[in-house]
Amino acid sequence: MNHSHSMTHGGNARPHVLPDGLFVGIWVGLLLLTAATVSASVFFPGKIGILVAVLVTPAKAALILMYFMHLKYEKPAFVAMFLVAVGILAIFMGLTFFDYLHR
Repeated sequence: MNHSHSMTHGGNARPHVLPDGLFVGIWVGLLLLTAATVSASVFFPGKIGILVAVLVTPAKAALILMYFMHLKYEKPAFVAMFLVAVGILAIFMGLTFFDYLHR
């Protein structure tokens, strides 16, 4: 049987070929953000280093999710389902840490 790629997706396949330069740029951005996090933890140990890590990590995760996991090119319903799952995970992690902090 000969099946085309679009047949496996109900004919709704939208190819998106990204230039290599975009991936190199994202990689460099991730390296710079990682360097900022490591530098902050070395030069500002304690609360400031943790704050920088907490602020930089979502930016790194967003780059990875949008480009390497191709969420930027998915249907909005799929992205919404993903965000709901991440939100539920965050709630349960928050409840776990809340219990740990109040022992």
